[in-house]
Amino acid sequence: MVAEPVPASRVLMGAAKPNAILPNHSLPSSECQSCNPVTPGESSVPANLTASTSVHATPSLAHDFLELTKPRIVTMILVTTLIAAVVAAGGGISGLLLLHLLVGTAMVAGSAGAMNQVWERKIDCEMERTRRRPLPAGRMSVGVAASFSTLLGIVGTAYLAFTCGPIPAIVGVVTWITYVPIYTPLKTRSAWNTTVGAVSGALPVLIGYTAAGGSLFDVQGWLLFGVLAAWQYPHFMAIAWLYRRQYREAGFQMTTTVEPTGRSAGWQSVVGMVALVACLVGLAIGHWESSYLITGTWIVCLILVSYPMTKAAWMFARDRNDGTARKLLRASLLQLPASLLLVTAAAVLS
Repeated sequence: MVAEPVPASRVLMGAAKPNAILPNHSLPSSECQSCNPVTPGESSVPANLTASTSVHATPSLAHDFLELTKPRIVTMILVTTLIAAVVAAGGGISGLLLLHLLVGTAMVAGSAGAMNQVWERKIDCEMERTRRRPLPAGRMSVGVAASFSTLLGIVGTAYLAFTCGPIPAIVGVVTWITYVPIYTPLKTRSAWNTTVGAVSGALPVLIGYTAAGGSLFDVQGWLLFGVLAAWQYPHFMAIAWLYRRQYREAGFQMTTTVEPTGRSAGWQSVVGMVALVACLVGLAIGHWESSYLITGTWIVCLILVSYPMTKAAWMFARDRNDGTARKLLRASLLQLPASLLLVTAAAVLS
């Protein structure tokens, strides 16, 4: 629950946009309806734009509620939660339990995304990509959005508790708290927001792991957590470098804005990759009892799929520029699904 995933197609074309960092250069912020309410009878749209904008259909209320939950982030969370559940159960998991897990997790994650938008509604007014969201566009009131988030979070937590157990529900609550009242305001106050965001983004794997019978004391579950947390460092350091000017203009305290040379971002990327590979190897070593040859094969495969990202992180640390940062970002979008697919296959086949 950190940031919306960057579409791979946009990254490959060199036009990726990180979440919530683009200042609005096309229209003045005074046109954001929720931040500057319109007097009844007045139009918030300039006359010369009315004709061109009237042809676009107004999003439905259902669409606005869905957008409020940040569905792309929720989708990524559900994928990692599902993988963690399969790894914990070794493939032998009930389809009904998986359904309950996904429904409950989606509600809790959607609640966090909605409250995040309530919290950042004024910042969203200033950014081209986010100013059309329900709150800054004035299509929904703060009260309605906050009530929706609260209700969704309570129902989702209760649903997880009754269908998957109290531990997954508690982990869901901890994830929500880490993301909303801690990570969200920290983005404009400290570069440590990346660390807190990495923790928040990795915690959902423990929801899936414990729901499928795993324990919070299992090393395997925390290694999965480590994979997700460590991966986020090189991934988001690359984004922070590519869009450091936009981050600075939007008021976000990122590593590349407080330390503009990029040295810290570069070495954090390398350290993140070392930790990522170590966690992946640790997961493979957990299968030593089946066969040394098979386990060794898994280790080699995991190292190989991580090599391009490791190399990209090293190159970025040595030479911070847009080219090396973009290569690192591209590599990260390929490494995570490939490594998680291998981890899942190892759990199912072992």
